[in-house]
Amino acid sequence: MRAWYFSETAYPDLPDPETYDSVRVTLPSKHYDPRKGADIYHQRLDEWCAADEFGLDIMMNEHHQTATCTVPAVPLMASILARQTRNARLLLLGNPLANRRQPIRVAEEMAMIDVISRGRLECGFVRGVPFELPSGNSNPMRMKERLWEAHDLIVKAWTSHEGPFNWEGKFFHHRQVNVWPRPWQDPHPPIWITTGNPDNATEIAEKGHVGATFITGFDGCKAVFDGYRRGWAQAHKTPVPLDRLAYLGFCYVGDTDEAGYAGAEKLLWYLTANKSPPHFRNFPGYMTPEARASVLKAGVPKLEDHRIPDVQTQIRVGNMFAGNPDTVFEQIKKFYDHVGGFGNLMFMGQAGHMKSAETIKGLKLFADEVMPRLKELKTSSATA
Repeated sequence: MRAWYFSETAYPDLPDPETYDSVRVTLPSKHYDPRKGADIYHQRLDEWCAADEFGLDIMMNEHHQTATCTVPAVPLMASILARQTRNARLLLLGNPLANRRQPIRVAEEMAMIDVISRGRLECGFVRGVPFELPSGNSNPMRMKERLWEAHDLIVKAWTSHEGPFNWEGKFFHHRQVNVWPRPWQDPHPPIWITTGNPDNATEIAEKGHVGATFITGFDGCKAVFDGYRRGWAQAHKTPVPLDRLAYLGFCYVGDTDEAGYAGAEKLLWYLTANKSPPHFRNFPGYMTPEARASVLKAGVPKLEDHRIPDVQTQIRVGNMFAGNPDTVFEQIKKFYDHVGGFGNLMFMGQAGHMKSAETIKGLKLFADEVMPRLKELKTSSATA
């Protein structure tokens, strides 16, 4: 198993929640102090560099017009880390392709980072969350089609080395495509795609990319991984390699259970601060009619539990791993066995008002006391 340290680079010094309707899209930027923001950027970069020194890999993402993530351009953060780190794989999860107007620009940015890092890039493509639609002035309809066309165009741009080609698609039109530089990795950097939907996971598996799912808990993650396994078996006729499956949860390791839970309590800022009205979470057309009907028919059992900002509740549903090193390992192993195994654990280990020293201490304990045991995990059901 590989472990990927993640932070959303949040700006936590927010006004009283009663004074605004949404932390995303509409919260006025007058509440952002650039001097505090600069400190936050430097602290997060220092923590990612510490993760590199500890032998962990690094994950980054981007969001727009929100205090929960002040990285609106993840290639900028990744380009810094491509030069400042030495060993870690750099996962961008990811580029919101359905909201980008120029996939070729994405191909160029990712190729450049891959070359600067000497082949350490892992390239994630995402559709983008519904909150991004207003800031991107994007149409929620046919976003999945748009993502896959952008994906196909980028892959072709990365792998065509004999001069320009023409692209006339449904959404994108390019007279001459001839990307310089080309990627360091051949034929291109590994591709990751996120989903919380088992049907979408099947499609990701057919293409052979890493399928990742975020804080979907025991049962939600298992459903996604089972969908991936079905797609892989149908398309490739072989067992699923563990490195094709990835899960993200909250994680904090302390010297004792009490210290681990105290650190985890600070991570829950991410849940308590994510205030947004329904009209920003559910745009008409964002989900296909079939997916919407499926949700309405099946319901989402215990969905509210996934939003309760309580450490023990989050551990129980499988969104969080917290405690001393032994406790965290046993929690992860339980989750691993339940979902049938996976090869990539992404974990949010910093959020809200957690101090940088606390973050780095938790990372060091994870790297020294938990990670060596995770590397030994195996299960027969993982490749079934």
